[in-house]
Amino acid sequence: MTTSTAQSRTPGHPEVPATMRAAVLKRQGDMAMETLAVPQLDADQVLVQVAAVGVCGSDVHYYEHGRIGDYVVDHPLILGHELSGRVAAVGSAVDPARIGRRVAVEPQRPCSTCKQCKAGRYNLCPDIEFYATPPVDGAFAEYVRIQSDFAYDIPDSVSDEAAALIEPLSVGLWACERAGIKPGSRVLIAGAGPIGIIAAQAARAYGATEIYISDIAEDRLAFALEHGATHALNARTDSVEGLDVDAFIDASGAPQAVRSGIKAVGPAGKVILVGLGADDVELPVSYIQNREIWLSGVFRYTNTWPLAIQLIADGKVDLDILVTGRFSLADSGDALKAGRQPGQLKAVVYPGR
Repeated sequence: MTTSTAQSRTPGHPEVPATMRAAVLKRQGDMAMETLAVPQLDADQVLVQVAAVGVCGSDVHYYEHGRIGDYVVDHPLILGHELSGRVAAVGSAVDPARIGRRVAVEPQRPCSTCKQCKAGRYNLCPDIEFYATPPVDGAFAEYVRIQSDFAYDIPDSVSDEAAALIEPLSVGLWACERAGIKPGSRVLIAGAGPIGIIAAQAARAYGATEIYISDIAEDRLAFALEHGATHALNARTDSVEGLDVDAFIDASGAPQAVRSGIKAVGPAGKVILVGLGADDVELPVSYIQNREIWLSGVFRYTNTWPLAIQLIADGKVDLDILVTGRFSLADSGDALKAGRQPGQLKAVVYPGR
């Protein structure tokens, strides 16, 4: 990524320092605090002072295993891609009036010129730069830079935490979009973790009237019933086969859940794979063929932030209820391990604290 030193500030706003604190993954299982230079801006970028960063399963995977598929942490990396903050400075081509505004950040930079970008599928851009995906640094830092049009203004009614969690909400919205959820739809979701609960809320916002969710944890199922789902199923004891739902969204990554979920889908229904699991899974191919079931993966999202902000502001989605752990930047290592504790859903890191 190219850099320039041209950036604007306005009177009455704090001067941006030359250096910042960042929590850096040095190697597998090893986080360290470092002092780094504040990022310099391209003409179309803004500098965001980070307020809140959600911990994602991919962050945990990089921390624990040092890689996800072909993406390998072979150099120090700043984790974190679910974030909100306040614009602290702008590039030379950006209106200085943006300085001081609270924003939610879509943490990616597509090339805008490839075949996929021009077709409106910029999430599939082969040259996309995505926060906290090697070698691109993320947001466990006091400041980040992003293209101005990927920093979305948020109303005062949306908290810093909810604004940060628009990123996983976008995954849920994109899954529902791919699944064709509409008023009256019947949906099955496997996995009552953060993404599963977010997907349930998104499905409800899209108009689904029956939202089944399955998991092995009774406490998570109970929570999901309070926040989006209409029916809870214990994956150990309750069969989902034959539910004849319009769509199945897997947020578990568990091979058995995927196979069972497919058999819960009615003719011409849709199966959307969101959860990270095994690279290869055995599927009931004859069932898929005989019922003309559509099966698709989900890779991030496209153009979801405006809708997400509106749904939160209108009270149709509640993300604040997901936050169960709060950590300082220096305690990022503890935040990455918080998910191992019973009752934890979403850890959030606050670089300014």
